Amino acid sequence: MMERHKHLLVPLAQGIVFKRLMSYAKPHWKWLVIAFILLVGGTSAELLGPILIKIFIDDFLTPRIFEFQPLLILGIGYIVLHLTAAAMNYTQLLLFQKIALKIIQQLRIDIFAKVEKLGLSFFDQFPTGGLVSRITNDTEQVKELYVSVMAIFVQNIVFLIGVFVAMFYLNVQLALFCLVILPFIFIIMQLYRRFSSKYYAEMSEKLSQLNARINESIQGMKIVQIFRQERRMNKEFQKINQEHHEAWFKSIKLDGLLLRPAVDFISIMALVLVLSYFGIMSLNSPIEIGVLYAFVNYLDRFFEPVNQMMQRLSVFQQAMISAGRVFRLMDHDEIGPEKRGEGKHLISRGEIEFKNVTFSYDGKQDVLKNINFSVKEGETIALVGHTGSGKSSIINLLMRFYHIENGEIFIDGIPINQYDNQELRSKLGLVLQDPFVYVGDIKHNIRLYDHTINDEQVINAAKFVHAHPFIERLPKGYDTILGERGSTFSSGQRQLLSFARTMAKQPKILILDEATANVDTETETIIQQALEKMRRGRTTIAIAHRLSTIKDADQILVLHQGEIVERGTHLELLNEKGLYHKMYLLQQGAEKLEEISIE
Repeated sequence: MMERHKHLLVPLAQGIVFKRLMSYAKPHWKWLVIAFILLVGGTSAELLGPILIKIFIDDFLTPRIFEFQPLLILGIGYIVLHLTAAAMNYTQLLLFQKIALKIIQQLRIDIFAKVEKLGLSFFDQFPTGGLVSRITNDTEQVKELYVSVMAIFVQNIVFLIGVFVAMFYLNVQLALFCLVILPFIFIIMQLYRRFSSKYYAEMSEKLSQLNARINESIQGMKIVQIFRQERRMNKEFQKINQEHHEAWFKSIKLDGLLLRPAVDFISIMALVLVLSYFGIMSLNSPIEIGVLYAFVNYLDRFFEPVNQMMQRLSVFQQAMISAGRVFRLMDHDEIGPEKRGEGKHLISRGEIEFKNVTFSYDGKQDVLKNINFSVKEGETIALVGHTGSGKSSIINLLMRFYHIENGEIFIDGIPINQYDNQELRSKLGLVLQDPFVYVGDIKHNIRLYDHTINDEQVINAAKFVHAHPFIERLPKGYDTILGERGSTFSSGQRQLLSFARTMAKQPKILILDEATANVDTETETIIQQALEKMRRGRTTIAIAHRLSTIKDADQILVLHQGEIVERGTHLELLNEKGLYHKMYLLQQGAEKLEEISIE
């Protein structure tokens, strides 16, 4: 990961993370209040049970008084309390879980919306798998915090308070003795949080690396197999997986030491304290068996929620680490360029001007140096040059994918930073060398969720770019489902679909990024016919790989190491005998060699 993104690995303070997580609960405060009231009611009903049993033992069983009516009332009261506690606890748990799921739903929407606003400079350098891990795995861990931790913690804390209230009701002195165990439990929790946070942070990071490696391997599986890199990729995957396993195992050992065993030891000591107290008291005066039963029962009930909380403390720690990673991403300020200034400007003619534009991706090495050119309405300008000369960078800046630090770009005489994204992106049509096709039917891929484009317009766009004939031959026509990235279609068919997608929006400016680079000769003829129709009446900027395809361009810019070194028409540049002339001769020679080899 690049230096400027390393802060995304730095964990946030848990207090800050917890406060932000709780802020997501504010819209649901009414239902939370209802759930809390039910929780207190259910807990109170549950805690009254041992007191009724204490009354039965001390007031009826020990003195052998068995009056039917009082015993019946006591028995019915105990059953009603039990049923009331069950109903209230079920309802409050259901409410807490429903609220938790709504909170996670909103959190996922927020983080995905944030990712969509990030500039392309972020995606250039942040691993895709790591990003997916934060949106899916980390939010899933946060969901566990709300679903299985927060509700349990709230319920058990209320229950513990109720236990101590009941203990003080039975015996104040012994209840005060039992308070001594609370600091020990608190110390165990703090020790666990301190050591486990490091292990869980390492686990989350290794899981992100695993996802990144899986994503990279699957996306590039053809390269992996053709270059026989399976063994190397497998070893690298095993190494990261082993590191993830080791971090996980450290956390398991910590869980085994500080969770259940430590709490069990404290519970045994507390039980010894209570029994010793009653034993000493029995030497001087008689003790009430009902009080002894109730105290032992409450002590057992006290450690049951403590054990539940301790066991979920590991989930809590994982969730806090994951939430910190999510919030780090949400706080990232590498936002894509947006509109500046007031007023609403519209693109009507499509005239373009680059004025003294210098640009760098990393802030160190300039990939464009003092670029100046203009394109009039309806003209076609072609960009040519060797790989890395800056052609795609010009397109990226025109599409406003990156911030411009030096120089300005104008459309219709207005700086592009004064157009809002909706106007800019709707009037600029981009066709890439490797078109992206989504899972779904053909109509969906051409329309792209724009429901203002009806089926007739979809078909007309396909006819316009000569995609209609091959679509009609498909078994289900425009309703044919495409696989991931359109893998069942040829590169030429995918390109024609991207043409139709662009023309369905009727852009004023057409941007072609080596649109014919990956297609065969026969398909190229069809595509060239489509391109010729698409360019009519539109300002066009074309990155050209094959120079023979741009002979009719109004102007050709030759780029070399980020600078425009030549400009003119096809014939003018050939007559100059410069870099363009050399490139043209090399391609002509290659084409002649291909013709000879075919013959």
